[in-house]
Amino acid sequence: MNRGDKPTKSGFGEGLLEAGKQFPGVFCIAADITTSVGCNFFADAFPDRLISLGIAEQNCVGVAAGLALEGKIPVFATYAVFAALRAADQIRVSVCYNNLHVVIGGAHAGVSVGPDGATHQALEDIGIMRVLPNMTVLSPCDATQARLAVLAAVGQCRGPVYIRYGREAMPDFTFSKAGFSIGRADMLREGSNLTIIATGHMVWEALLAADLLEAEGISARVLNMHTIKPIDREAIIRAARETGAIVTAEEHQVNCGLGSAVAEVVVTHLPVPMAFVGMPDRFGESGAPRQLMEKYGLTAAEIAEAGRRIVKVAR
Repeated sequence: MNRGDKPTKSGFGEGLLEAGKQFPGVFCIAADITTSVGCNFFADAFPDRLISLGIAEQNCVGVAAGLALEGKIPVFATYAVFAALRAADQIRVSVCYNNLHVVIGGAHAGVSVGPDGATHQALEDIGIMRVLPNMTVLSPCDATQARLAVLAAVGQCRGPVYIRYGREAMPDFTFSKAGFSIGRADMLREGSNLTIIATGHMVWEALLAADLLEAEGISARVLNMHTIKPIDREAIIRAARETGAIVTAEEHQVNCGLGSAVAEVVVTHLPVPMAFVGMPDRFGESGAPRQLMEKYGLTAAEIAEAGRRIVKVAR
């Protein structure tokens, strides 16, 4: 049930504020931006624990690593294209190589950023972050889950964590009481003919797609894969065994993201027909968020069509 639209960046900010209250060692590192990535709540409540270093993302990662070595829990947040791409070298060597507890927030993920255009639409960050040793990669589906993801990243982890989230208001439909277990997918809907495994904003689209398919007599299971790494192998293998077909859906390049991670498990343990819904190996452009999602096939209709095709193959 959609309780209304809310940006996942707001959930990130609420989670960061709550983490700051629970853990005095939490520090926030900003790269000349706070409100646009959800750090303003923390900044207002704990100005003495906010470090603003300007537009210098590589330096932010270095400072975060230093704070972690001193026993603090640094949270560094900026646009995902800059966090995951521009600072990739520093994240790899300073943070991951030393297995430091640094939480990295990657905002403005996907084409739903809209008019900011291709330079600011992070569509490669999952692929880059998930290949780094020691890195945990989280991709919450709505604002409520984004809040829980931050608390889990701070409280459950001991190494580096990357959290991917968006800017635009999207359906907020999960509940806090469901909790957030890193590495364990949430089954949002049972199904027997097909499993749709989705992440981020595409989880809501997957639920809508399941409704479309149900009207046609196709029973679709929906898994919210909020943790890309470590991925829930058991849930994927169970889905392959029990439904015999899988469709993945992500607001990310179709290569190297969720679909690739799921396929690695499927081909190793229990091969079944698969289809992939994602950005078709290209850059985005400027436009209204919903128009861009529709142009690039990141919708419930496209997921449903992929489901129809793959069920026919499986039969």
